[in-house]
Amino acid sequence: MPLRSFTVYDIFKRNARVFGKRTALQTEERSITFGELFSQTRSVMAALASCGVGRGDRVALLTRNRAEFFPLFGAAAGLGAIVVPVNARLVPEEIRHILADTNPLLFFYEREFEGILPDLAQGLASATELIAFGEDGGGRRGFDSFLAHPAGEAAAVADDEPCVIIPTAAIQGKPRGAVLTHRNLVACSIHAASAIGLTYEDAYLNILPLFHIAGLMAALAVFHAGGRNLLMAKYDPVAAGRLIDREGVSFIGNFPPILTQLLDAQAAGECSLAALRHVLGVELPDTVKRFEKLGTGQFWLAYGQTETVGLTCFCLNAERPGSAGRPGPLVDLRIVDEADREVEANTPGEIVIRGPLVFAGYWGEKELTEQTLRGGWHHTGDVGRLDEEGFLFFVGRKAEKELIKPGGENVYPAEVEKAVLEHPAIGEVAVIGVPDPKFGEGIKAVCTLKEGARVTAQELIEFVGGRIARYKKPGTVEFVAALPKGPGGAVDRAKVKQLYGSGAKG
Repeated sequence: MPLRSFTVYDIFKRNARVFGKRTALQTEERSITFGELFSQTRSVMAALASCGVGRGDRVALLTRNRAEFFPLFGAAAGLGAIVVPVNARLVPEEIRHILADTNPLLFFYEREFEGILPDLAQGLASATELIAFGEDGGGRRGFDSFLAHPAGEAAAVADDEPCVIIPTAAIQGKPRGAVLTHRNLVACSIHAASAIGLTYEDAYLNILPLFHIAGLMAALAVFHAGGRNLLMAKYDPVAAGRLIDREGVSFIGNFPPILTQLLDAQAAGECSLAALRHVLGVELPDTVKRFEKLGTGQFWLAYGQTETVGLTCFCLNAERPGSAGRPGPLVDLRIVDEADREVEANTPGEIVIRGPLVFAGYWGEKELTEQTLRGGWHHTGDVGRLDEEGFLFFVGRKAEKELIKPGGENVYPAEVEKAVLEHPAIGEVAVIGVPDPKFGEGIKAVCTLKEGARVTAQELIEFVGGRIARYKKPGTVEFVAALPKGPGGAVDRAKVKQLYGSGAKG
């Protein structure tokens, strides 16, 4: 390892020395100490190397949260390989695109996804082997054989090398991979742990998926601090609440409706949530108030992107309700106008960021990377304002990067619009975000029909759900005679939102 580098693999190695007998991972079936996990990581590392995996090679995995994610992640980091965690909620066509874009050498999958492997064949053309988590079976090697492999040694990896590619939401219908380095991940784990005050006594419940940056970041922060990561095979609010009580879970990440469901379980007497001291994420104000009324925990407001390792600004809700927090200790943030000139306090503008949390760029997208990182700043595409005390208030997205966030997922209207327009009955469409009582924000398609064509709202919703991940399909559809247009003939999105953004027809 270079003299001044500290990588993700070094977190695994350091924790085995410092917290060797403490529990690192805990599932419903077993517990794994930091010492045992590092031994597993070294075995998997040697097995990967025997398959030809080396610096810069991609290793993709399609799985829900499970303990095997950690030794595989640490092993790839030790070799300088790049992990590509695939969103398990995507449809085969979307997964196939991600695999074709990143060309993984190995592909690891959970057996519940075995049925879609034929649909992924084109994207897996670069893979020399497909490995299922668990035992050998179906003519394929199982991941258990990787765990049983004799231990290997790490390569000399620098912390500015890529560690993970997180596929982002699809701008203009095409997902792009955000490349995060070891330095990004290590810096963010220290950044988050120090700000929130996480220690080896904390326990984190992996409700958020590890294929999302929010879930990965929170898990790594607790892991780096020497705390426990608890994994559930499938999220259930009652079971989660009881687990929080039984195991003393002190920290969770949140997007609607997770906290609402946990509070409903608590109100029904299923759990107390007394151990839960920290909830970090996004939530409706009334739900935050419900949680804080319990008197045992604090809600952390936050703002971030995959491109900044998911956590840029944060603060306790009690400090500045309605804000997105203050820039963290490793973040240089400012608000700029269209000419990239810094604006005065309380003036809306684009949020731009620099510091060790800023990603390396988009995989295979040189021009887009240069445009996004122009002038030595990461241009987020988000619009916000800073008050006189440095608290960030999120205003929205720039028009070309408009984003809808149902339940914490990122959905770009252009991707949904592309799927809607594949229906032969649709003439034009504008997809917008609308208030949703359960998920915070919902997806609405405002459409015109071609002359003489007919389709019901429900038929169109199901049509779209068969082409992209179902969380991206519209929840409501409204058919109109014509969409409002701007002077150049393009759909006027602001007018569409003004006219149709509060209703939920269809």
